[in-house]
Amino acid sequence: MTRAHEGATLWLTGLSGAGKTTIADAVAQRLRSEGREVEVLDGDELRRGLSAGLGFSREDRDTHVRRVGFVAELLARHGVVVLVPVIAPYASTRYEVRAAHDARGSSYLEVYVATPLGECARRDVKGLYSKAAAGEITAMTGVDDPYEEPDKPDLRIDTTGMDVAASAQHVLDLLTERSLA
Repeated sequence: MTRAHEGATLWLTGLSGAGKTTIADAVAQRLRSEGREVEVLDGDELRRGLSAGLGFSREDRDTHVRRVGFVAELLARHGVVVLVPVIAPYASTRYEVRAAHDARGSSYLEVYVATPLGECARRDVKGLYSKAAAGEITAMTGVDDPYEEPDKPDLRIDTTGMDVAASAQHVLDLLTERSLA
């Protein structure tokens, strides 16, 4: 059986509130309208199911990212464009996910949604930055837990002052440039 299109994983990494999920949803909608098979593997949703019971220690975060990476690669291998808006704060674990894709011959693109901490905290979409400032939560990525920026992402987007359509278009352009759209 020949697939009409090659699958791929687009891993959108960045701080909470950077715009990862919003961009992923917009890209998914556009690709679906073009007849592509698309899945969005949202980190928050997967924590409630696939990674239920895991906390926010480095070990648990790494386990969560590896699990999500496994599912993404499996889907990509079967012709699905997989959009993965997951913080994935540690470079070494993101590298492991990329290496697992490479080992299977699956396309993997890293999109760094590089919206600055101040802008993410201003948006505070989930109220996490307010809770961290009030001491109600700890181990907040970018606040009191590290976020290791990608050194060579396939695409870097700062969503400050950029609308969703423009951000999504940058991702779609990357897919076209890599012959995956």
